[in-house]
Amino acid sequence: MSTGTNARVALVTGSGTRVGRVIAMALAEAGYGLLVHYASSEEGAREVVEAAQARGLPAEAVRANLLERDEIGRLAAEARRFGGGRLDLLVHNAANFERVPPEKLDEGSWDRAMALNATAPYLLTLALAPELRAARGCVVGLGCVSAERPWKNFLPYSTSKAALVHALKGLALALAPEVRVNVVSPGMVQPPDAYDEGLLERLQAKIPLARLGTAEDVAQAVLFFAQNQFVTGQVLAVDGGRSLA
Repeated sequence: MSTGTNARVALVTGSGTRVGRVIAMALAEAGYGLLVHYASSEEGAREVVEAAQARGLPAEAVRANLLERDEIGRLAAEARRFGGGRLDLLVHNAANFERVPPEKLDEGSWDRAMALNATAPYLLTLALAPELRAARGCVVGLGCVSAERPWKNFLPYSTSKAALVHALKGLALALAPEVRVNVVSPGMVQPPDAYDEGLLERLQAKIPLARLGTAEDVAQAVLFFAQNQFVTGQVLAVDGGRSLA
């Protein structure tokens, strides 16, 4: 499906569920045609597509395993086809969030985190750089506050997010002035379902704004970077002030 020459086009990875889904829906509300990437959440991706199409916007869902480099290339090709050679916004949301206690760290957990959280966004950005340059577009990566202060049981995840931040800052320099590249780094946003009420209360007590974050908070930050034409190479913590502690 072609979006037409005047439509803004966005690709959001991992947008069939959780934070990625909310980001994609917010972009649809802002008038973006959507290429909705998913790995396993097909039903959620289809629902996002239907919601965007109900607004009269072009939207498609595409499955790709971003742990595989040829799949990254295929996703880039799908984005070029969908946008007719145009891409205004690329949001790197897909991520591995694997809890690995230090005594169980292994090569596999490290490789999975680095491949999905850092390498895939880097390679996908490079693959779509011509389209982003032509549109004077924007790239937004979803980092994490743990990139600066590693979480004990999420060392591969935290390290891979630090690598993502560094890579995207480098790409901000490499792709300027045509393309802006920034990072949104959430704090405690949509915690895992396994977290009990007691743990959530203890976490909330450490946040100056006295609440947990929402996916909508993150989506608003993505929209800010998408809209502001004079910001690049920046990291915005969306953490309620927790990183001040």
